[in-house]
Amino acid sequence: QVQPVESGGGSVQAGGSLRLSCAASGYTYSSGCMGWFRQAPGKEREGVAVMTSGGSTRYDDSVKGRFTISKDNAKNTLYLQMNALKPEDTGMYYCAADSRSSCAIPSMYAGYYKYWGQGTRVTVSS
Repeated sequence: QVQPVESGGGSVQAGGSLRLSCAASGYTYSSGCMGWFRQAPGKEREGVAVMTSGGSTRYDDSVKGRFTISKDNAKNTLYLQMNALKPEDTGMYYCAADSRSSCAIPSMYAGYYKYWGQGTRVTVSS
């Protein structure tokens, strides 16, 4: 059973940085697409950054230039470096992974992903 586990969330002031990590035992990081999604209170879950097995990335316009998604296949860990954080970045951040053996096009659609972590909370104060 693949179960992603996120870590690294916390409370920071606007302009600060956080790095989220996602470890998923039993999952081959070099195969499918993986990504980060977030859900703010009262809002739907939205894609933040996703990555293909080959390393192609896609970002939501609101985080371009501030967030960077990366992965370390040897450590089976997915990361999200978040810089210049804004209050509107506040929310629960989820790691997601798909079940396909390969992935060439990064999808920002939550329904594409089969495996989800429990989330890590990020709070940015002004």
